[in-house]
Amino acid sequence: MSSAEQAQPATRARKAVIPAAGLGTRFVPATKVVPKELLPVVDVPALEYIVAEAAEQGLADVLIITGRGKTAIEDHFDAAPQLEDALERKGDKHRLARVRRSAELARMHYTRQPEARGLGDAVSYAEAFVGDEPFAVLLGDDIIDERDVLLARMLDVQAEKGGIVVGLIEVEGAAISLYGSIKPAGDVVDGVIAVETLIEKPKPEEALSNLAVIGRYVLPPEIFDALRRTELGARGELELTDAMRTLGQDGVPIHGVVFSGRRYDTGDRQDYLRAVVRLACEHPELGADFSGWLREFVRTLE
Repeated sequence: MSSAEQAQPATRARKAVIPAAGLGTRFVPATKVVPKELLPVVDVPALEYIVAEAAEQGLADVLIITGRGKTAIEDHFDAAPQLEDALERKGDKHRLARVRRSAELARMHYTRQPEARGLGDAVSYAEAFVGDEPFAVLLGDDIIDERDVLLARMLDVQAEKGGIVVGLIEVEGAAISLYGSIKPAGDVVDGVIAVETLIEKPKPEEALSNLAVIGRYVLPPEIFDALRRTELGARGELELTDAMRTLGQDGVPIHGVVFSGRRYDTGDRQDYLRAVVRLACEHPELGADFSGWLREFVRTLE
C-alpha cells in the first residue's frame, strides 16, 4: 500500500478497545483482589466512566483486555439478578436503574493478556476483534469528564484524515517524562496538530515538545502489522508509541487533538483522590453536603 493510499480518509471507528490488564501496584493492598479499574470514583467504578464514554460516541462494541484475577470486571458489566431482584422488591427504582446501566452500556467482549508486556502488546490482542477497521483505544484508568469533548473530535479527525489520531495535553517541565512526547509538524489549527514523530517517556531534556500523549488513541488496522515489526523497548515491553512511530515512518499520517478540559488519571493516587473529591462535590445527591463539610474541614487545616 502506498503512502497516498494510506492517507485516504477512513470509515469512522465503530469499536473500542480498553486495556485493563495491569496489576495496579500503586494501589496495593486495595488492588490485591479488586481490579484497579473497578476502584470507585465516588460510587461509579473508573472503568464504567470509560465504557460509557465509548458508548456515548457510538462505539457499541467494546473489548476489554484483562489479565489473571480480573474476572470481577466481567461480572460488573453483566446482569446481577439477585441484586436487581432485591432492589425491585424494595421499590428502589433509582438504584435498580444504576445497577442495570453497566450491563446495558455496550456489547462487551473480553480477552486476556497472559503477561503484562506493555500497552502495545495488550493492543495486539485486539486484532481479531477489530478486523480491518479503525478503532479507538481508551486506557482503563484515564477518565475524561463527560462534559468535555475529546473522543468525538478524535473520531471525526480520524474519519476525515485517516491514519493515527492521539489525544494531547500540554505539560510543564519534567512531567513530560511520564508521557509520550510528540514532535509537531506544524501549528495547532482548530485544536488539531500534525505530528512528525513521537517518543515514549523521554527524559525532560530529550522531549520533542511539551505536548504529551494521554490515554486516547484512534488507530488504523495497520497498527497490528507495525506492532509485529516493533522491537521491545528498554523496559522489555512492547510500546504502542514505538509502533505508531513505525507507521509514521511508513507514511501513515499522525495527528493530535489538543485537550484542555477536565481529565482524571485514576492510576495515580494523588489524581485519583482529586477525582473523587471533585466529582463528589459535583454529585447530584451528595455534592451540597459534601462540599459544605469539605469547606469546614479545609478551614481546620489553616
